[in-house]
Amino acid sequence: MDSRRNFLGHMATGLATVAAPSVLGANDRIRIGIIGPGDRGMALVREAIACPNTEFVAFADVYAQRLEAARKLVPTAKTYYDHRHLLDDKSIDAVIIATPQHLHCEHFVASLEAGKHVYQEKTMAFIVDHAKRMRAAYQKAKKVVQVGHQSCSSGLMADAAQMLKAGMGKITAIHAHMYRNTPHGKPQWSRPINPDVTPENVIWKSFLGEAPQRPFDANRYVNWRFFWDYSGGNVYENMCHQLSFWYKAMALEIPKAVTMTGGIYLWKDGREVPDTMNVSMEHPEEILFSWDSGFGNNHLGSSEDVLGTDGTISKAQQIRYSPQKVNRPAAGEIAGQSRTRGNETNAHMQNFLDSVRGLATPNCPFEVGYRVSIACRMAVDSYRQGRTLKWDAAREEVI
Repeated sequence: MDSRRNFLGHMATGLATVAAPSVLGANDRIRIGIIGPGDRGMALVREAIACPNTEFVAFADVYAQRLEAARKLVPTAKTYYDHRHLLDDKSIDAVIIATPQHLHCEHFVASLEAGKHVYQEKTMAFIVDHAKRMRAAYQKAKKVVQVGHQSCSSGLMADAAQMLKAGMGKITAIHAHMYRNTPHGKPQWSRPINPDVTPENVIWKSFLGEAPQRPFDANRYVNWRFFWDYSGGNVYENMCHQLSFWYKAMALEIPKAVTMTGGIYLWKDGREVPDTMNVSMEHPEEILFSWDSGFGNNHLGSSEDVLGTDGTISKAQQIRYSPQKVNRPAAGEIAGQSRTRGNETNAHMQNFLDSVRGLATPNCPFEVGYRVSIACRMAVDSYRQGRTLKWDAAREEVI
């Protein structure tokens, strides 16, 4: 493996070949870079490469092994330890950000200030202050932003919109859940720590960002999802996706009150985030959105049910409307018709690139990501503080 010194050499070489920007047309090639090509980031890279008229030109990460893997996938791309050097390249049109959650704000704001369009992996913002800083940067930059809630590009979204008009009556509740299981001895999210995860191969200070300063800790770096300093746990990993679909479909606002309970019931491996949890969110639209999740049994799987006085929408891999016969005795069920439209693996990425070209608008725009982020933060802080948190919409503050 190349040392950090060698990678910095490649970085310096890359800076010498920066090209001038160009105006994008409907069929022009989009030049893309990524900050954070880890497991999820590399999946997004492959999605972008699969889209027509794209060119991946740069990778930035704080870990040497990831940069080496990136160069194997795209040998012609530049590699950087410092994301700021990637952003200095005026020829890059768009940036994918797939870093740990506590770094999203830093990289998002810097990317927009550098004049890049941004695909921001979920959950968009780590804390409320970050969400506000990101909003200010977004409003000033006037660039395309797509938040990585992929279900917003699913064909199920069109079905949901039709079903919401089909006869729901007064919707009072949405019940969602997400359950998984893993073999004994293989805890959810736990990753092995390679011997090369050392201070020589990881820019630890850059990884910490605004998080509390600590001595180098390979476990914290590799298994960052375990720790509150860098992660919102399963709320930020999975609840956010189920929220985002219905936040977009129903234009739901930030909840006015959130309560989260649960605990670490399964794995005593040093993690701080719970493995079993329940979240209750009271929305100003007079809708109670409840979500429960666990990692010890997958029987219930992942689904959402929207409950109205006149009908129910049930969504999992497919979507279906069922009338409430007490109020719609003559109505029949409606099966979703869009299962094969918009369900391509890279549909969300293609929508982002189409938006950059001016051919579409983002399916998960900044505003949806903003509201979802704050709802998720309220849940996490409710759990950590052991109390119900409320949102003051006028002051835009949690109380």
